[in-house]
Amino acid sequence: MVNPLTRLLDFISPRLCVTCGARLSPTERTLCSVCLLHLPRTTFQFSAEDNPMARMFWGLVPVERVAALMFYEPHSEMAQVVYEMKYGGRPDIGEDMGRLMACEMGLGGFFDGIDVLLPVPLSRKRMRQRGYNQSERLAQGVSDVTGIGVDRRAMARRHFVQSQTALNRQERQENVSDMFWLRHPQSLEGKHVLLVDDVCTTGATLTACAQALQVVPGVRISILTLGFTQY
Repeated sequence: MVNPLTRLLDFISPRLCVTCGARLSPTERTLCSVCLLHLPRTTFQFSAEDNPMARMFWGLVPVERVAALMFYEPHSEMAQVVYEMKYGGRPDIGEDMGRLMACEMGLGGFFDGIDVLLPVPLSRKRMRQRGYNQSERLAQGVSDVTGIGVDRRAMARRHFVQSQTALNRQERQENVSDMFWLRHPQSLEGKHVLLVDDVCTTGATLTACAQALQVVPGVRISILTLGFTQY
C-alpha cells in the first residue's frame, strides 16, 4: 500500500522517469515500468559458462562469481540512468538500482554465501565533487534487500588519476595499478567479499581492487556491477 504522504508529494512535485521523462506512478521508482522492462538484462547470474564479463578476469585475479545486471552502451537508456546516478546529484537512483540488482540477481542464488559488500571507493576529489559514492549507494540498495552488510571503510583509493573514459584497455590497467589499499584487512579475513561497482568496461578498476584484496588470508572474491560494456 502506498503511503498517503507519497501520493501527496507526487501530486505537488511529480517524479519523472529518468530515461523517458514520463510521470511516475506512486509505486514506481526512478524508472517507469515500460523503460524498466526494456532495459537489456545480461542474465549472467544464470550462465557461469557463457559469461564474457567473467572471462575478463581470467588469468588476472581469482574470482568466484562475476555478473552485471544490464548491458551498457553509450547514449542508451542505461547510459542515461548511470549518468544521472553519477553526475545528476541523485544518490537515490543508486539505491533503487541496487535494490533492483538484489531482487533480480537473487533469483539465481548469486548472493548465497556472500559475507560482506565492498563498494569500489572514490577518490577524495570525486567525493567532494559529487557528495556521495554511487557504488556505495548501489551496495546499500543491495544490502536493503539481502541484509548483507556494507563495509565502506575496508578499502581506500590512494589518489585521483585521470578519467578512465578515453583510455584503452592497457592504459586503463596502468592507470589504476596499485591505486587501492586496505585500511583494516583483518576485518575481511576468511570472508567472501562481493565487490560492487557501477559499470564494468575493461575490468581494470575491479581487477585492481581484487589484487589489493589478495593479501587478505582466506578471502574469496566475487564481483557485481550494474552495467557491463561489450566491445
